[in-house]
Amino acid sequence: MATLAAVSLVVSALAFVHVYAQDQPASWSEPQKPVRIFGNTWYVGTRGLSAILITSPTGAVLIDAAVREAADGIASNITSVGVRLEDVKLIVNSHAHNDHAGAIAELQRRTGATVAALPWSAEALKSGKKYAGDPQFESPTTPPERVAKVKTIRDGEVLRAGGVEITAHKTAGHTPGSTTWTWRSCEEGRCVDIVYADSLTAVSADKFRFTDNKTYPHVIDDFTRGYAFLRSASCDILVTPHPEASDFWPRIAKRDGGERDALIDRTQCARYADRADAQLQKRLATERAK
Repeated sequence: MATLAAVSLVVSALAFVHVYAQDQPASWSEPQKPVRIFGNTWYVGTRGLSAILITSPTGAVLIDAAVREAADGIASNITSVGVRLEDVKLIVNSHAHNDHAGAIAELQRRTGATVAALPWSAEALKSGKKYAGDPQFESPTTPPERVAKVKTIRDGEVLRAGGVEITAHKTAGHTPGSTTWTWRSCEEGRCVDIVYADSLTAVSADKFRFTDNKTYPHVIDDFTRGYAFLRSASCDILVTPHPEASDFWPRIAKRDGGERDALIDRTQCARYADRADAQLQKRLATERAK
C-alpha cells in the first residue's frame, strides 16, 4: 500500500502537469498564518507553497517566495513574527519557477535584501523569462518576475546574514539550478539539522525526454547526485517547497496535538530521495519503451 508521503509526492508532481492547462491550485495563494518549525525557523508561506524565514537578532534569511500574488501575505507573516522587512538581509531560492520565485522581485524591493542563487538559477531570475535547459521550458507556464540584481554563488557555499548561516547544495534535475538548503536551529538548548530539500521530481514539458536529452544532457546524472546527497545528509527535519511532499501539515498537526518530535525524522530525507528516484526510474522506463 502506498504511504501518504509517496502519494503526496505523486500529487505534488501532478500539480505541475495540470497547472499548465488550468488555473493554479487555490492553495498556492491561500493565506496561511506563520508557523514556528523549530527555534528560529518559521514557515511564512501560503498554505500550498513554502516560504521559510530564519531569524536572528541581527538579520534574517528568506528561502523561497511562492507565487507573485503571495508577496503581501509573506511580508505580513514576516512582520507578524517580529521581524522588520528591512531586517531580511538575504533571499534565496529552491528553483526558479513562478511557484517558488514569483514574489522574490517584489520582496527584494520591499526588504532591500540581497538575492543569491546558483549560476543557472541566477541567470534565470535575472532574465524574467523561461530559461533554456529547464525540462519545463516548452510548457505554457508563467516565469517569475525579473529580479533586478542576483548574486551568483557556488555549490557548497556557506552564506551568512546577520546571525544566520546556511549552506547551498546543488540538487539539480527538476531544473539545472535546483538547490537544497541546510542549516541548524536551536531551542531550549536543543539543536537540529534542518534540510529544505528542493523538488526532485522528473516533471517536464510533453516533448522533453530525460533520456539522451540534448538541451540538458546531464539531467540524469544531476538527479542521481541529488539523491545521493539527500540520502547522506544530516537531516533531523525535512521541509520541501511543496509542503505536501514532506507531509508538513499532518506533522505540524501532530506536533501541535502534543507529539513534540513529530517533525523530527532522521530517515525522512533518504526516503524522500528514494521516492523521487523511483518516480524517475518509472519515467525513464516509459521513455525507453517508446
